[in-house]
Amino acid sequence: MHTLPLPLDDDDIATLERATIDAVAPPSTQEIDGWLLPFDNSTISRAKSAVPLRHSSIDIALLQTIEAAYTARGLKAAFRIADVPGLSDVQAELARLGYHAQQPSLVLVGTVRQMRQACPGEPASLSPTPTPSWAAVYLAEGFDPVDGAHRIQALSRNPHLVFASVEEAGQALAAGTAAFSQGWASIHGMRTVPHGRGRGLAGRVLAALADAATERALERVFLQVEEGNTAALALYGRVGFTTAWCYHYWRRV
Repeated sequence: MHTLPLPLDDDDIATLERATIDAVAPPSTQEIDGWLLPFDNSTISRAKSAVPLRHSSIDIALLQTIEAAYTARGLKAAFRIADVPGLSDVQAELARLGYHAQQPSLVLVGTVRQMRQACPGEPASLSPTPTPSWAAVYLAEGFDPVDGAHRIQALSRNPHLVFASVEEAGQALAAGTAAFSQGWASIHGMRTVPHGRGRGLAGRVLAALADAATERALERVFLQVEEGNTAALALYGRVGFTTAWCYHYWRRV
């Protein structure tokens, strides 16, 4: 079984984090000495949280400079920090400044070849542009409609995405996207409507997105998922994804 070597090196960490922000395409970004600052007013945490581009040798004195950059744009500062030894001083300083760790999430990495094995049968439908069927999944009953609208808007801004969806009898059941940036394929917005779960629909979405990545000669793939999403983690584990690191969002309550 072919897997990506772990831990990732500094260059891989930087490209992965840049690709993460590229996918959600915030209206503006700024770089400050090893930090990437996305600025957005949506509900998407990744699109509005500062993230270090390496996992060591980070100057904690910059945290207040980053705070000021968000304040200047009328936004609350937030940070997305990996739970790794090299960033323990950053976490300690954020705690001293009144921030709290929330929303534990995992960065998973894998190979496109193994991801394709999520579905041996027919993959989901694929489009280079957002479709009504794709968008309908995010607005379906059981999901936060405001968050769904923000995700549709953010993912539709990126010209380097493809959009996968499953529709049966005129009803949209599952959706997801893949972005292609920085030498990575990345998976975003995986959703299955509540009454469609347990039928392998997410696997069909992953298979279609894998085919799109293969067409672009990309082999490395990553995604991010909340630590408590056991059903998603089981699926991703079956197709070769492994944990690169855990992270928390640090926010003032």
